[in-house]
Parts: sequence; structure tokens; C-alpha cells
Amino acid sequence: MADEPKISFIDNPHAPDVFADEVSGVFLHRGVARITFASARVNHSTVPGPINRVVIGRLIMPAQSAAELAVQLFDFLKNNGIEVPGLRREGQTVQ
Repeated sequence: MADEPKISFIDNPHAPDVFADEVSGVFLHRGVARITFASARVNHSTVPGPINRVVIGRLIMPAQSAAELAVQLFDFLKNNGIEVPGLRREGQTVQ
């Protein structure tokens, strides 16, 4: 098996920041995870304006990378004092 090539990290200060209120759905197909994000939007053409959940973007990545993202996110949250209900590591029980 050939060695993996070294891949450099290049920061892009112009990359957009995106805010989502929630994950509205996750779909796994052929080893690729598709995560749909949504945000609340108000239609101010009437009073009171109706609030809609609007898709603002999708993150699509290989399932293994999505699993690594989940572990990294859970570890980050825990290290910053946020407990994730039902989260457990292999061999641990849910309290």
C-alpha cells in the first residue's frame, strides 16, 4: 500500500460563515452523508408574519469523515461544559 500524500492546510479568510438554527435532516446513501441545515425566517409582509423553516445549505461528506466530525464535535462540546444527552463511548453505559 502506497503512502498517503501530505496534504497542506490553506486557510481562506474569505470563506463564508453560515448560521443554521437546526439540522433538519440527515441522509446516508452509497457511503456519503448528506446533512441538511435550516434556519427560521419570518415573512414580514403580514402582521404577525409567519415563520418558516428554510433550508440554508447542505453539508455532503464521506460517511467516515462525518463520523470523525461527530466525535470531534462531541469532544469539543464536552470539553466546553456542554453535555450531550445519550452520548456514550464504546463500553460505557448511558446515565
